Amino acid sequence: MTATLETNTTPTWDQYRGRLEEYFDRTALDAWAQLTSDAPVSKIRATVRAGRDEMRNVLLSWMPEDLTGARILDAGCGTGALAVEAARRGADVVAIDVSASLVNIAQERTPAGLKGSIDWRAGDMMSPDLGEFDHVVAMDSLIHYPTEDIVGVLQSLGARTRKSVIFTVTPRTPALMLMLGMGKLFPRADRAPAIAPAKIDALARRLAALPGQSVGRSRRVQGGFYTSQALEMVRC
Repeated sequence: MTATLETNTTPTWDQYRGRLEEYFDRTALDAWAQLTSDAPVSKIRATVRAGRDEMRNVLLSWMPEDLTGARILDAGCGTGALAVEAARRGADVVAIDVSASLVNIAQERTPAGLKGSIDWRAGDMMSPDLGEFDHVVAMDSLIHYPTEDIVGVLQSLGARTRKSVIFTVTPRTPALMLMLGMGKLFPRADRAPAIAPAKIDALARRLAALPGQSVGRSRRVQGGFYTSQALEMVRC
């Protein structure tokens, strides 16, 4: 694993990241490979798949249609669907995930003839070796971390990003908290690592106070067992 850039995250950052690495590499690799494919899935996972597809389209719509020459970080790329779409638009994408197994699947699924390029990597999205970017996208890769860590990560990524950091968090709502409680009743195969819901307004205020950053667009995608909030942090 690559070195970690110093951030304002808490000491729990590495602990959470380690749990996610173990989950995706050992516990749920087959389930996530199936979820991100066209294979049949359970009704619960079908709602997650549909929600993720909609959210990915939202995040992609917040970047220019023509990304020729743009350098993009896909932070938490998973099996690579967003990175592939960005490369189709001409972007040079660095796609990184803590799970080497998911990155291997992404590489195997990469289509030929992309207008841009994809540099697939397994490791820490906070590594200083990754360099600077025009846009950073972190789709559902921060949802397991406390708000304090999220702010620290976005501050550090924003300092290395020329235009925008686009990311998702899980909004803290009464309905979602009830659903998360109900989720404990379902088979473990249909459950992901613990999610840390965030208070969106409070998070936006903290991000708006960061030097050189402003908060742009916001969009919630909700349906079935998928609820996620997209936000945009813009360099100013």
